[in-house]
Amino acid sequence: MATTTVRSRANTRRELSAWAMSAPALLLMTLFLIIPILLTFALSFTNARLVSPNPTEFAGLTNFIRAFTADPTFVRSLINTALFAIVVVPVQSGIALALAILVNQKVKGVTAFRTMIFMPVVTSMVVVSILWSFFYQEDGLFNSVFNTLTGGAWTAIPWLQTPGTAMPAIIVLSIWQAVGLHMIIWLSGLQMIDPSLYEAADLDGVSAWQKFRYVTWPGLRSTMVFILVTITIAALGLFIQIDVMTQGGPKDTTSTIVYHAVRKGFREQDVGYGAAISLIFFALVLVITAIQRYLTRDKD
Repeated sequence: MATTTVRSRANTRRELSAWAMSAPALLLMTLFLIIPILLTFALSFTNARLVSPNPTEFAGLTNFIRAFTADPTFVRSLINTALFAIVVVPVQSGIALALAILVNQKVKGVTAFRTMIFMPVVTSMVVVSILWSFFYQEDGLFNSVFNTLTGGAWTAIPWLQTPGTAMPAIIVLSIWQAVGLHMIIWLSGLQMIDPSLYEAADLDGVSAWQKFRYVTWPGLRSTMVFILVTITIAALGLFIQIDVMTQGGPKDTTSTIVYHAVRKGFREQDVGYGAAISLIFFALVLVITAIQRYLTRDKD
């Protein structure tokens, strides 16, 4: 009986110690994650505004109906976000995989090459966006390069001010900035594959494509799932590049769901409607992630 009491007290002390050490993280999570989510959910069903003489009233599904029926900018933002994700997810993951296979080779200078590819990842996206804004100007770097390559026949384009080129310009920037991170993740997956499998494949005389298809790709399955989910979530949350470079223009061709929610909720002070857009975004990410997880699940 005495032994049981001592063990019970020891377990209680361990539990109290665990809660005490977890308290700071739990407090921060509550303040900056749980409470904002609950407030967003509550405000999305109201007509709340930051500065308004009228009291906040329950509005039901009015904000959600407004988003899909009375706000063409929201619909355009939804389409822009979807197109951005559809292009960026396969292209960025494919380029990252190709680079990972390249830098996985044991050749001289590969470490420096790997470092150069990864450098944009550790650079602030705000800084990168400002820098590329100068590159995309009518007298910027890209037009100068194309003009030189075409012998002066190139007509300069204001890339970020032209509706047909603004979103592609954002896509190129986004892929360039983040491809190094996913290259490293692919590389870690490649280095987890048993080298004996490649040795066996060499003994069987298989081609490079067969080696990739039957050895490399199956060994990267879990890495592939992780990369697809993370790239998709990041693509759907596109904001900084838009806020710094185009502010949703020209003619809403680069407006995204997150940017539209921030613009409505804070800049136009329509908090209730901004919260509703944020809730729609949350549901969208949740559904797409669940679908991806289902399609890439183990079928054994």
